[in-house]
Amino acid sequence: MSSSSKGASLAFGQAVIGPPGSGKTTYCHGMQQFLARIGRRVAVVNLDPANEVTPYERAVDIAELVTLPDVMESLKLGPNGGLIYCMEYLEANCDWLQEKLAALRGHYFLFDCPGQVELYTHHSALKNVFAQLAKWGFRLAAVHLVDSHYCTDPGKFISVLCTSLSTMLHVELPHINVLSKMDLIEQYGKLAFNLDYYTEVLDLSYLVDHLASDPFFKNYRRLNEKLVEVIEDYSLVSFVPLNVQDKESMRRVMQAVDKANGYSFGDQEHRSLEALMSAAMGADFHFTSTLAVQEKYVQSQDKAVEEEVMDM
Repeated sequence: MSSSSKGASLAFGQAVIGPPGSGKTTYCHGMQQFLARIGRRVAVVNLDPANEVTPYERAVDIAELVTLPDVMESLKLGPNGGLIYCMEYLEANCDWLQEKLAALRGHYFLFDCPGQVELYTHHSALKNVFAQLAKWGFRLAAVHLVDSHYCTDPGKFISVLCTSLSTMLHVELPHINVLSKMDLIEQYGKLAFNLDYYTEVLDLSYLVDHLASDPFFKNYRRLNEKLVEVIEDYSLVSFVPLNVQDKESMRRVMQAVDKANGYSFGDQEHRSLEALMSAAMGADFHFTSTLAVQEKYVQSQDKAVEEEVMDM
């Protein structure tokens, strides 16, 4: 896509990022199917050089340019160093990516990115690739997936909040944080607070108090208080809950992303009054999506309690 055509032809999409095991590839596959059913032409771009097998059809595959096993073998690097080299190699060969994407004009793009946290918190290669995409007329939103099981551990949840904040500030894209695998959250244990406490990142002092009850974290209360202050001072981090198997959950994430990258306000689709209102009223939208998941979670907890009583 040449610089002369970028003004006339915008391309919308998602940069799907997050730590290993957070469900990025599964999300790309599910979102591709979901968007295809509502009439969008979707192209999935695999930017993970370690992703050798994917459930989706790859419209563009970084393996044609560079692969992690080849880099590790030829340069004697470990997995982390190899991934960083691969992203730097992609940055240096952006003309290859530009040529591949130019053949897919008119599509909605899903970029399946690597699962190395350093690439999103302080390394610049992937950030520069996203910036180059913007120059070519791509309007992307970063979809940052975080495994929902971190909610069951206050210490890990504070760590996730810090990572999410760092990612938002470093990547410099419109950002949607997603709590993935919500259908499995009951397997990880009971939450200390209601789900909306975690998705809306409410008063974190309660989380610090909860941590203080653990002897291990008691001596680190001051540190946790300062970390929480940083998160609350920026007041940027919130989450959308996601269950890839639930169409309504996928629709809510799609609406949040469409609002973030501007797709909702374009002419690509017929936009009903409901779609416009959902884009305009972000707070109510998030509350509704959280409430629906919370009800399912509470029902699951109640059922578990009933089964325990029956077994007694």
